[in-house]
Amino acid sequence: MAYDREKQVAVAAVLEAAKLCEQVRQDIPPAMEKGDKSPVTVADFGSQAIICKALLEAFPQDPVVGEEDATELKTPEMADNLAKVTTYVQGILPDISSDQVITWINHGNGSVGQRFWTLDPIDGTKGFLRQDQYAIALALIEEGEVKLGIMGCPAYPVAGQTPGMLFVAVRGEGAVMMPFATQTYTPIQVVKADDPVNLRFVESVESSHGDQERQNAIAQVVGITAPSVRMDSQAKYGAVAAGQAALYLRLPSPKYPDYRENIWDHAAGAIVVEEAGGKVTDMYGKPLDFASQPKMLDNRGVIVSNGLIHQTVLDALNPV
Repeated sequence: MAYDREKQVAVAAVLEAAKLCEQVRQDIPPAMEKGDKSPVTVADFGSQAIICKALLEAFPQDPVVGEEDATELKTPEMADNLAKVTTYVQGILPDISSDQVITWINHGNGSVGQRFWTLDPIDGTKGFLRQDQYAIALALIEEGEVKLGIMGCPAYPVAGQTPGMLFVAVRGEGAVMMPFATQTYTPIQVVKADDPVNLRFVESVESSHGDQERQNAIAQVVGITAPSVRMDSQAKYGAVAAGQAALYLRLPSPKYPDYRENIWDHAAGAIVVEEAGGKVTDMYGKPLDFASQPKMLDNRGVIVSNGLIHQTVLDALNPV
């Protein structure tokens, strides 16, 4: 099977990073001020270090385009944070040094190319802080196309089990999900048109991440009357891929008209939805460009659907 080695290494690394992130989250003081992002910083850095180490050892020629940069960690003012990051990483990888941690984090400062990985070590900062949804998202891009995507969602609900879900997709091989608790893969598919229970849509918790008024109006146009389900992070892609929602809308916020999305915020989720039978484009129907630069400068907004309603959404967004 194609990309078996890449999938094996990436899945193991994401699960290890998830352990670190959950340990950090358990240690966050309940009374921590919302404006203090230091626990997230520690978890972000630690997660990126673990995943980049695995990729560097298994695929040393592959660049990694990640969100974090360890430059600030090397300053005297950040010495305490570096020590914390190192301690958490040592909980997963014993007998490593702070210098190694910095090297691994900065392996994520690579550039886009013919073949590279893109990584968001913690997608959904505010969800992470409030003990809600977040995702560790990793994707392999080759010759301009996402070939492999992994999303680790430690807080994703699992019926009758401890929360935690892994979503995995390989181009041309379909998509699967695996509860952390059982380590058993199950194929997933998007919701069918005749399933009124799951004909609903998801959007970001944060109003600044989209245009919620317009998103709700578009959802109603395609026949979705239930209130939106608001979730942090690329876990929303998982909900669409698993048939638990038919639509995810992320339209440009009027507050930030010039904002452009980062590739690491969508690449892993996009292939999971596509391989589950869904469709992902920008708001004008253009494919998302994950291969030109870290920001998707030529795309505006993101539309994620079960495929069946996709054209109706685009028509509503772009009336003739």
